[in-house]
Amino acid sequence: MQVATNYEIKDISLAEQGKKNIEWAQKDMPVLNAIKERFKKEKPFEGLRVTASVHVTKETAALCIALKEGGADAVLAASNPLSTQDDVAAALVKYYGIPVYAIAGEDSETYHRHIETVLDHKPHFVIDDGCDLVATIHSTRRDLLPNIIGSCEETTTGIIRLQAMEKEGKLEFPALGVNNSQTKHMFDNRYGTGQSVLDGIFRAANILLAGKTFVVCGYGWCSRGVAAKARGMGANVIVTEVDPLKALEAVMDGFRVMPIAQASLIGDIFISTTGDINVISTENMLTMKQGAIVGNAGHFDVEVDVNGLRKHVVEYKNIRPNLDEWVLDNGKSIYVLAQGRLVNLVCAEGHPASVMDMSFANQALGMEFVVKNHKNLENKMYTLPKSVDEEIAKIKLDSMGIEIDTLTPEQERYLNTWSEGT
Repeated sequence: MQVATNYEIKDISLAEQGKKNIEWAQKDMPVLNAIKERFKKEKPFEGLRVTASVHVTKETAALCIALKEGGADAVLAASNPLSTQDDVAAALVKYYGIPVYAIAGEDSETYHRHIETVLDHKPHFVIDDGCDLVATIHSTRRDLLPNIIGSCEETTTGIIRLQAMEKEGKLEFPALGVNNSQTKHMFDNRYGTGQSVLDGIFRAANILLAGKTFVVCGYGWCSRGVAAKARGMGANVIVTEVDPLKALEAVMDGFRVMPIAQASLIGDIFISTTGDINVISTENMLTMKQGAIVGNAGHFDVEVDVNGLRKHVVEYKNIRPNLDEWVLDNGKSIYVLAQGRLVNLVCAEGHPASVMDMSFANQALGMEFVVKNHKNLENKMYTLPKSVDEEIAKIKLDSMGIEIDTLTPEQERYLNTWSEGT
């Protein structure tokens, strides 16, 4: 047992259950387990201080344990005030000696204080989920910049912020965009988000989706997953989009596509998954039918304009955990999931371990890539080489007992020549 000395969690007595949950997740994370065993031997992070701001879940715990086995001196804060699994936080502190600063339901002031506290660790490397650490370092903690060799970013929202920083010439160390790896966004975002969002809706509201009109805002990888899973449960799915290519794809995939102003009149359930602000506006919600359910599956609680809607609320009623009825001044009520925060991590447990296995394999290998190559990297965002993506996919297939074909020498030659044709 390795008990961390400094931490701020809900209750250390929850550690035993947290340890069981971590071990349960690890059983379904063969790719990360293989990387961990290599890290244990090679110690690629020996002497490196690592600060992470990621959802504190059993899957994140598996990543932190793998990094520590690789020699990292790691500390962890939440990347969302409501997504922390308190038992996992306790287990990391008590059984794995990893300091954690995260409490489920912490207010915004506590959340930002925890971000500052983990940055006091004076990291050499940063692991981010939403870019809060990197943004804070570049704005108010610039004293830390000389020691930082790079960062990894987990999610779409963080990628958007990093791209903006790079475009403005404000990014002052190399960053690896994990979310741009195919074994991350094609699987985690699509299959993970698709399942975990519906899981969150079911746990919070316990409703039947079959026959309901389900509105998905956006048609990126996360939204594709939500739309596909909702249709699979019998919902009539509408997609709203601003990108003509993605809108056309949604149409070709068999979904109805229309502006949110039209969809708000007929939808029963609304989920926004775009990474942008006020996607479901106050005006949209005021036109919704009685009893509409509204939720967010984007990283920050800005996609549904809950703050604007508060001006029209005459009464709040908590119906169930993470499900609130907002009685509006127009005489109707709508039901808000998770206070407008991440429905899949607040109302449920986030993505299943088997898909986070690939995502966190990318995080671990991304960190190793930057640590080994940082002297030759520019201050911009990078993506892991395709060969790494393919290796992660191969290990995953092997763990599932699935074999695939290999090209013959003749086929290899044909694909690499221009002289052979019809």
